[in-house]
Amino acid sequence: MPAIPDGIEAVVLDFDGTLADTTPSHEHALRSALQPHGIDLDHDWYSRHVGLSIHDLLAALSGGRSLPHDEIIRASRTHLLAKLHSITPIACVVSLLRAARRAGLPCAVASGASRLLVRPGIDVLGLRWEFTAVVAREDVMHGKPAPDLYLAAAQRLDVPPECCLAVDDAPDGVTAARAAGMRVITVVDGHLAPAGEGVEEAERFGSAPGRGPHRMLRRRTPHRHDPQSPPDDGVRPSD
Repeated sequence: MPAIPDGIEAVVLDFDGTLADTTPSHEHALRSALQPHGIDLDHDWYSRHVGLSIHDLLAALSGGRSLPHDEIIRASRTHLLAKLHSITPIACVVSLLRAARRAGLPCAVASGASRLLVRPGIDVLGLRWEFTAVVAREDVMHGKPAPDLYLAAAQRLDVPPECCLAVDDAPDGVTAARAAGMRVITVVDGHLAPAGEGVEEAERFGSAPGRGPHRMLRRRTPHRHDPQSPPDDGVRPSD
């Protein structure tokens, strides 16, 4: 397990491709939803944009703005929900999560996906009680690579962003976390690894964090979140 930067008081995790091995199923679901509309999803293009929400993916797709977004999103989510029971955790990230919780560090999820998929996914993995907060795409104005998701997670944890460690597998997610002012590690081939510097990209959305000395996890006073209460998922009243 990599060392945790000095001064870290919380850990914020992406979900798809970071906490759960869902990237292939998301790609397959979107490809299947696009095929009736004459669009063949390119694997390399999807890999470059994997950190985006499905709304943002469709907006970025060539010709995507003219497609029936709601219909495609419903088809993709139907496929994903049907397969949700079979998702598996990414072991190295779960190990980091467990170690952070043992050390008394509060943890949150900051995902560009819908809460309709993220919350059930967390439950399937048996990790609901590990998180103080869950932030999904509906909860913020802008998705990754903007910093909104990570900033909202830090706010709900009541921890300054510069005191948070983010874990994200996607380039846009790493950029988002850096723009929020967090320190970042990523997931490469099933292992935790230092994220590339990427300072210039992060500065498009905000200031990249400073680099501090490293140490192993230290124990802190447990967060005030009641472990018997469900995590704050940011659900807002219906309009």
